[in-house]
Amino acid sequence: MSEVHLARRARLRERCAAAGSEAVLVSRPANIRYLTGRAVPGAVLLLGADGRDTLLSPPGAGTGTGAEPPGDTTDPLHCLALSGYAPGRTADPAAAAAEVAAAAGARVLAVEEHDLTVARHRALAAAAPRLRLADLDRAVEQQRLVKDAEELAALRIAAEITDHALGELLESILVGRTERHLALELERRLTDHGADGPAFPTCVATGGNSGLAGHRPTDRRVAEGDFLTVCLGAVYRGYRCRIGRTFVVGPAPADWQVELYELVFAAQRAGREALVPGAEYRRVDRAARQRLAAAGYGETLEPYTGRGVGLEIGEDPQLSPAAMGKLDACVPVTVEPGVHLPGRGGVRIDDTLVVRPQADGGPELLTITTKELLAL
Repeated sequence: MSEVHLARRARLRERCAAAGSEAVLVSRPANIRYLTGRAVPGAVLLLGADGRDTLLSPPGAGTGTGAEPPGDTTDPLHCLALSGYAPGRTADPAAAAAEVAAAAGARVLAVEEHDLTVARHRALAAAAPRLRLADLDRAVEQQRLVKDAEELAALRIAAEITDHALGELLESILVGRTERHLALELERRLTDHGADGPAFPTCVATGGNSGLAGHRPTDRRVAEGDFLTVCLGAVYRGYRCRIGRTFVVGPAPADWQVELYELVFAAQRAGREALVPGAEYRRVDRAARQRLAAAGYGETLEPYTGRGVGLEIGEDPQLSPAAMGKLDACVPVTVEPGVHLPGRGGVRIDDTLVVRPQADGGPELLTITTKELLAL
């Protein structure tokens, strides 16, 4: 992968040079991993004016984990720990990077303003007062949108792990167990199947909690007649997926549960079918949202019905009513509509898919656990 990371950094350097920035400072962890293959807590990446790429890390942080082995020699990335850096004796890798850039002759340094605190921005200015800071904006995030074959392979494995963990849970006894217990078991099963960990805090919601977006598991116990919503995802080699399913606990669902489930399922299917290259983000959102709004649930819906996934959950693009932009092929996204009825519960159905042209079979579904309304 070293050639891939070199090419990614070269592309970013060219874009910033064309905008007048001689050096680039990347501080967002997911962006650093995308450009280097490494995950080093607290580190920053400097693409220098002299053409040298340097990963600056706090003392004791090591070389990090990721796609590249620590001893890899095919990538000329220079790793610098602050314990071995003298000029400003600063404890902040970003401020040290600004000093290095200025010493190499840079006059303009592009930084990720959306990732910097005010205090860190001031520290950069103080470390190199003659260096002008320019906004890199979301250049790396935009570069990350379209995934290559290696990235998609990691996402497929993350989805496979997630499906396995969820499938095993459905074969166990659920009545009487708490949301918290089930969430912990799911996360254990993810790691048992080879995940680096959960992609986000696992959500298990039952009864009146079901269908709530981002619900944190409680000590509420699963009871017969409940809706049970489960949302989880695995991380594999840094790449994250998401699946959400809703089930009924007991011998058979009630009529209102079937009706609500079929409505959300229809909305989710409409969103999935709208995932074609060239489709506007907001049109994909509208395809799912209008089904639920027409049934009277418009005021209760989340601000988006889908998001990009990759090194982060919820990265670009955002599929929302006001989102600007169009989908490209090989962009992985979620489609995750849901409805929650206060006091009764609700339904969520989430999938991770990759945008593909219709000539190639349409969107590639990565999370394949059945969407049939199962009575567990």
